[in-house]
Amino acid sequence: MNKEPVSRELFDEVMVPNYAPGTVVPVRGEGSRIWGQDGREFVDLAGGIAVTCLGHSHPGLVGALTDQAEKIWHLSNVMTNEPALRLAKTLCDLTFAERVFFANSGAEANEAAFKLARRYAWEHFGPQKHEIISFTNSFHGRTLFTVSVGGQPKYLEGFEPAPGGIHHAEFNNLESVKALISKEKTCAVVVEPIQGEGGVMPADPAFLEGLRQLCDDNDALLVFDEVQTGVGRTGHLYAYEMYGVVPDILSSAKGLGGGFPVSAMLTTAKVAASFGVGTHGSTYGGNALACAVAQKVIDTVSQPEILKGVKVRSERLRKGMMDIGVRYGVFSEVRGAGLLLGCVLTESWQGKAKDFVSAGLDEGVMVLVAGGNVVRLAPSLIIPETDIEEALSRFEAAVAKLCQ
Repeated sequence: MNKEPVSRELFDEVMVPNYAPGTVVPVRGEGSRIWGQDGREFVDLAGGIAVTCLGHSHPGLVGALTDQAEKIWHLSNVMTNEPALRLAKTLCDLTFAERVFFANSGAEANEAAFKLARRYAWEHFGPQKHEIISFTNSFHGRTLFTVSVGGQPKYLEGFEPAPGGIHHAEFNNLESVKALISKEKTCAVVVEPIQGEGGVMPADPAFLEGLRQLCDDNDALLVFDEVQTGVGRTGHLYAYEMYGVVPDILSSAKGLGGGFPVSAMLTTAKVAASFGVGTHGSTYGGNALACAVAQKVIDTVSQPEILKGVKVRSERLRKGMMDIGVRYGVFSEVRGAGLLLGCVLTESWQGKAKDFVSAGLDEGVMVLVAGGNVVRLAPSLIIPETDIEEALSRFEAAVAKLCQ
């Protein structure tokens, strides 16, 4: 085994340059704290981009992984396995869903959702009903299909020709959807309840309610991308509950495994029937290790006291960040829900969100961006109050230096 010391510089020698990682190389995490190679400690308000929903090295997740690792790791989908069946049953019991498909990432869960929507329409209405309506500034993954459904052209640049039959309406503008939707051609409307990569922009309740009605009126499926908003992130197990609008298909990933790669597509029995034997698949989807860990995540996050705690932590973090924003004139608002928050930069700071990430690291706190104008926070759902206070203190020190 290669035990030679590694550094950030090695990335440039051996990795494809599609990422630009910072200079900090984390080597250990516990709860909401991370330590780098040099021993520096950071408070983590990034959560691996809304992934480590129970923090780092959570004993329950470590226990679930260790226990399953001593039994069986992987089976092909020629067979099923106990952890996958238990997890699917739990997800069906806790949500609108009646059927589950497991994959490994948000992009794969969305890929399955979009394929299923087209397959369902093809079976029930014919091949002409294949068009998908999505929204500008949306993000659904990096496969060619999902990046095409996503509403950010920069992610598609250089990868054309893109799959056809995809249209983009304006988020939170129901009239723009009415102008595009067709009973003859539209198979699905795809939406994030809160646009994550698009700036932590929440959907208006009336907008989602209107989408549900438009889909019903036009025999189209409503697909919720809850890759970022799911698994307790908003203070509800899934955000559709917060809005009272039930989709036909829902994608879940990120927090589902608490850091272990796993994703799921949830749907009804009627819609699921269109994925007959051989129509779709995944080598690692439903992997026993992943499902055992995800089971522990869902069992933990779905507890009422955990979900209630998300809302309490959200209020403290939201108020603390807005107070800093007002004191230094850097944030015009803090939007979002639960522990998916976006601090919107004032006009004089537009385009400088990454400066806040760098300044935060210098002071020992990790934050994210959502575009050039929003500082995004997505910490552990159980981050201790003391860590929130410490993170706010460190972030204020970072902002103070930026404003000098």
